[in-house]
Amino acid sequence: MSAYPRAFRASLLLSVSLLLLPPASAQKRVAAPPASRQAPAGGKDVARTTAPATEWQAMLADRSAWLYKGSDITPDPAWHFGTLKNGLRFAVRKNGAPPGQVSVRVRIDAGSLNESDTERGFAHFMEHLSFRGSRYVADGEAKRTWQRMGTTFGSDTNASTGFVSTVYKLNLPGDYTRPAQIQANLDESLRILSGMMEAPTLTPAVIDSERPVVLAEQREQPGPQVRVGDVTRATFFAGQPLAERSPIGTIKTLGAATADSVKAFHDRWYRPERTVVVISGDIDPAVAERMVVTNFGSWKPVGPAPAEVDFGKPDPKAPMTAAVAEPSLPAVVQLAWLRPWKFNEDTVLFNQNRMVDSLAAQIISRRLENRARGGGSFLSAQVSLEDVARSANATFVNIVPLGKDWEAALRDVRAVIADARVTPPSQAEIDRELADIDAGNRTRVETARVEASAVQADSMVEALDIRETTTAAETSYKIFTDARAANFFTPARVLASTNKLFEADAERAVINTQTPDTTATAKLATLLKTDVQAGDAAKRTAQRKVDFSALPRLGAPGKVVSQKTLGATGILSELKVQDVSFANGVRAQVMQNDSETNRVYVRVRFGRGYNALPADRDTPIWAGEMALVQGGIGKLSQNDMEALVAGRRIGLDFDVDDDAFSYSALTSPTDLADQLRLIAARMAAPGWDPKPVERAKSVVTATLGSLSASPDGVLQRDLEGLLRADDPRWGTPTPAEIEATTPASFRKVWEPRLAAGPIEVQVYGDIATDKAVAAIAASIGALKPRAADAAPAPAVKFPAHNATPVVRTHDGPDNQAAAVIAWPTAGGLAQVADARTLDVLANVFTDRLFDRLRTEAGASYSPNVQSQWPTGLAGGGGRLVAIGQVPPEKVEFFFKLAREIAADLAARPVGADEYARVIGPIKQALLRQVNLNVFWMQQLAGASYDPARVAAVETYFDTVRNMSPEAIQAAAARYLDPNKDWTMAVLPKVVAARQGTGLAVAPGNSAR
Repeated sequence: MSAYPRAFRASLLLSVSLLLLPPASAQKRVAAPPASRQAPAGGKDVARTTAPATEWQAMLADRSAWLYKGSDITPDPAWHFGTLKNGLRFAVRKNGAPPGQVSVRVRIDAGSLNESDTERGFAHFMEHLSFRGSRYVADGEAKRTWQRMGTTFGSDTNASTGFVSTVYKLNLPGDYTRPAQIQANLDESLRILSGMMEAPTLTPAVIDSERPVVLAEQREQPGPQVRVGDVTRATFFAGQPLAERSPIGTIKTLGAATADSVKAFHDRWYRPERTVVVISGDIDPAVAERMVVTNFGSWKPVGPAPAEVDFGKPDPKAPMTAAVAEPSLPAVVQLAWLRPWKFNEDTVLFNQNRMVDSLAAQIISRRLENRARGGGSFLSAQVSLEDVARSANATFVNIVPLGKDWEAALRDVRAVIADARVTPPSQAEIDRELADIDAGNRTRVETARVEASAVQADSMVEALDIRETTTAAETSYKIFTDARAANFFTPARVLASTNKLFEADAERAVINTQTPDTTATAKLATLLKTDVQAGDAAKRTAQRKVDFSALPRLGAPGKVVSQKTLGATGILSELKVQDVSFANGVRAQVMQNDSETNRVYVRVRFGRGYNALPADRDTPIWAGEMALVQGGIGKLSQNDMEALVAGRRIGLDFDVDDDAFSYSALTSPTDLADQLRLIAARMAAPGWDPKPVERAKSVVTATLGSLSASPDGVLQRDLEGLLRADDPRWGTPTPAEIEATTPASFRKVWEPRLAAGPIEVQVYGDIATDKAVAAIAASIGALKPRAADAAPAPAVKFPAHNATPVVRTHDGPDNQAAAVIAWPTAGGLAQVADARTLDVLANVFTDRLFDRLRTEAGASYSPNVQSQWPTGLAGGGGRLVAIGQVPPEKVEFFFKLAREIAADLAARPVGADEYARVIGPIKQALLRQVNLNVFWMQQLAGASYDPARVAAVETYFDTVRNMSPEAIQAAAARYLDPNKDWTMAVLPKVVAARQGTGLAVAPGNSAR
């Protein structure tokens, strides 16, 4: 497997590595606290790579490619497989993307479906307990050890529990120029993981300490979604373990868990023969293999192997329908056609037949989307084919009705399906979907050499979960092209697959009616049993043929009036970003960078973003992302646009930044010119189709109610507006404001703002500079000069200090609450060094809040602190915000604890080890990001017009390198002023009503 191209990147990585080293006078080794090291039961610690060759090789049973047994699919030659004598399997491979990183996954073949009735939630509980302490590390020390290696907890070190497996995940960063250190970190990590799997610390004290954390995670789940999910699972999979085995478990079983009962679960399922170790990264596979063997080879199972759990089969006699009434969630109809899951040898023919089935589902989904776009009875509907937790092979149809008339939506969707079952699709429809499938496969082949190690490790785990294989992109593409050559995708075969999708042992349906309806279950059953004639479906609309000549014409290619390197010194001098000016006023940045093979990132920033929007009234900014992208170009509809780019790597996203609007896309070198033409045509002649505006209104209306269902939803709805002192630019629209928005009023607000202000084009990636400049000249450079937008930008304000928190309420469970405390900071580029320091301060704050609020108090599962420092907003607008989801009785405790941490950070510098555990992951994250085009695009956004942004980038790494505990303390003392903080609590309505917390309830507990 090729690594990142060294020719381009080696010098840059080395430069950044040197920039991130502390000054010579500060290069002192921080001694880590000693880990708790114990020998495994039986005496000798064999978990070292220094074991004699004969010793570790004696633990290896064979090196056969166990993943491909029974399959005729060509194995991916990059993977090296093996099986130990104790039954543990491994798969390792070399991969240098990103350089220096090694991704490790340890998969236990046991999840929530392996639990007994009294063990519900134990698989997930076991995942938590394994991280606490184990044979080789003291309680809580694994997290700190990995932080010292440069990992970020939660993103680099994590775990997940599903229905059929538990997976421990570790992404170890490292300096590719220091392979010995990479190997040492991996060896120590595997040692720790082996102890976590074989001998976690399962004492009564640890069980009782971690139990509140697991219960907090359960408590913080959104109640309405959980309830609908529970009813859906219980209905679809009635009679099977999956019906009632949510990985989170139950309060009763988790409360009753003891050290003995959890250990019994562990000993039964945590066994070497049920374990797979996956490693992909910048390391010699032979070295990684040896580390796996020496660290896991001595593991011996406890007791006899358990019998495999019977996951059951869909019960055709179980009730067909169910209904729930969750007013905070949109009305949704979920349909399922269920067949028994059975193991299939993962052969070429099996995959090719499955491709036909998937194609059939895609064709129906596109027809449904076209009907929804055209103003049908539903907002969205789609068909999918899935193997679910080795419990069922199922076809699912999800329908979101337009409004509350779910019966009409169900009838219309069923009519489309009935039509698809009797009339073959046209060859044009088939070719349309095949073009996209082909493009996706080609993209994976073209970019395979820079596929991230974490992606490869996760793909291997996912293959194990469904008991299938994973192989090289070239092999997958060949399986597809061979199927196409063998004429697999004919109308007749697709019709046969369509009928297979809707043939099942059991048919199920669940409806959320929002308001209670005792007749809904019976209505749903009656509708499903009523025959739907294909003639009931609307006549299929044939897609007309379109090509790029149908786009509105642009002017003559723009003339380049200047071209120079952006930033002639420092790190930017190595990037050689070209700053290009065109005669029409457009400025462009081009960076030729082959580190991401065959990928070209495009962003066109224009206008003034939030600075151009009024702060004294509501504007339909909330509809922009959907309505502007789907509004068509000139006389071309969105359907035309999708047909135009079929089989091409051309896309479009719209965003509103602080100081610009933007269209962006990820494309390829061959598609870049047309990608830019598409964006230019949209800017020159937006279609202003009214249908996407009406659809956006319906979507926002349908989801607005769900935001009151949980503390997290209320924060999504209200927090941004409150932190901006009720500035309507960041507020959530009220139902009345949504209803008052018309296509005409939408256009009146957006049209002038999209047509004025400067344009900056960024093209970064695997493209020759001269070709990129020519493509820009022929597209954005060919636009007419734009008028200036000199209107003053409204200032951004922070809310005033409040002695009593602002209170909002939610409709969810009465044991859920959220607490927010925020401090104003600043913004802009004049003090941008403070922004870097505050980022580090926020990480220190998060770590302390995590340790005390989660580990010590068990009050919150995932507290978080973030620093936000806008560089383009008028008036600054920066803030540091701490958020914790806690039980209502812990809201005041959260504020007290957060203020104590803030005061301590302002009073004294952080300790050496704590500083090292925070700054190390930040530096490693920077090292990984410098390979990514997106990182540099973000850093240099706006730099074409503002030299201060160039200076800010050139000093970025020096600022991080020179960071010190004293600088962090100074930032805390400056910004974490107790006389300026602002607080907010989100409480259950019943708690707020009885004033149980003593917090005053502010008026207006819904959208503005």
